[in-house]
Amino acid sequence: MSFPGLTSGRVLVIALSLLLTGAASASTIVLVQRSDDSSPKAKGIHGKGPLQAHPIAGNFKADDTELAGCRDQTCYEQAFGNIAYEDGPKRALALFDQKIISDRPIEAGCHRIVHAIGSASLARYDGNVAQAFAEGSSSCWSGYYHGILERAFYGVTSKDRLGTVARGLCDDGEIRKTAWLAYQCVHGLGHGLMIHTGLNLPFSLQICDKLATGWDQSSCTGGVFMENITPSAGTRSPWLKTNDLVYPCNSVKERHKQYCYLMVTSRILQANGYDWQDAAKTCSRVERGWLSTCFQSYGRDASGFTRQNPPRILKLCRTAGRGFSDCLFGAARDMTSNYAGGEQAAGLCDRAPKGLKSRCFFGIGTILGGLAPTSQGRRAACTGITKRYVRPCLRGSGEPA
Repeated sequence: MSFPGLTSGRVLVIALSLLLTGAASASTIVLVQRSDDSSPKAKGIHGKGPLQAHPIAGNFKADDTELAGCRDQTCYEQAFGNIAYEDGPKRALALFDQKIISDRPIEAGCHRIVHAIGSASLARYDGNVAQAFAEGSSSCWSGYYHGILERAFYGVTSKDRLGTVARGLCDDGEIRKTAWLAYQCVHGLGHGLMIHTGLNLPFSLQICDKLATGWDQSSCTGGVFMENITPSAGTRSPWLKTNDLVYPCNSVKERHKQYCYLMVTSRILQANGYDWQDAAKTCSRVERGWLSTCFQSYGRDASGFTRQNPPRILKLCRTAGRGFSDCLFGAARDMTSNYAGGEQAAGLCDRAPKGLKSRCFFGIGTILGGLAPTSQGRRAACTGITKRYVRPCLRGSGEPA
């Protein structure tokens, strides 16, 4: 999933596609400095002492910043955060949804703005994650939920306590009502881990591995890898390399590769100036078994880059060559997740080549399955967007066709 970037009309890219599919010691986190020509050594956990949190991990602080006076990204984030803190997230999100339609700077920085609304809402509710989640919405790729989890570790100063808090943050019954909402929580938890540990990717992945289920563990890594590509503080992560744009996906453990490759083209396109042909060539050369996933990432980026425009998405997917089908699949999932529904993505699938329509609707179904908590709801969602391709949509959602 992608969203407009903060500078020069570029895109920052996130992966929020729904995937239905070693304990750290009590020691100090030390961030290893980046080397462009060699991997950072995974020695960032040694010694004893308290957790060294990144400065951005602090709680939201309201001030007198007002929306009317804003001209830059930081101001917009603070102003919307102030509204959420003082008047509640529903009012802040409603105003945001109104302003994003006509205000280009707000649209361009939308995901980080709704992150700030989420952070401020958590502060308003004194750290109650479930209460803050209950007041949220999926605006701009569900950044509100991720903002809550960015700040949910505020005040945690030991590594053992970090693991304990992480395991409990997304367990509330209100959050677990749908797989989609649970995903937003666990994905946001990955963001929070990276922020709180000062972008220590190996340690953050270790904490993800301590969550209760394999699904939670994998979903958490998505937030970790997204934060690695586009850190909230605007600094460069030490876990990127200029001479290997696929890194760290080709170096992490097998169980961590899925979400890394689902967003790897975000890193590739940022680095190569959005040369789509070059990105397709890079995907065609990734390690065996992950080529399809790389092209799904390519499709997610195509969706975000074109602002979910079906003809332009199809044009970019054709540039992917043999990755066309995977590109289309990734784009359909991104559109469904972005709009929290399948109507817009169905418009993309209807324009796709005949031989690819079925897989395209299957992709829509994989997201609808998480959005609808009941069998009846999933069937209604699929029948509401297509007549001819209901069966692949249902299969994607987990329902018998």
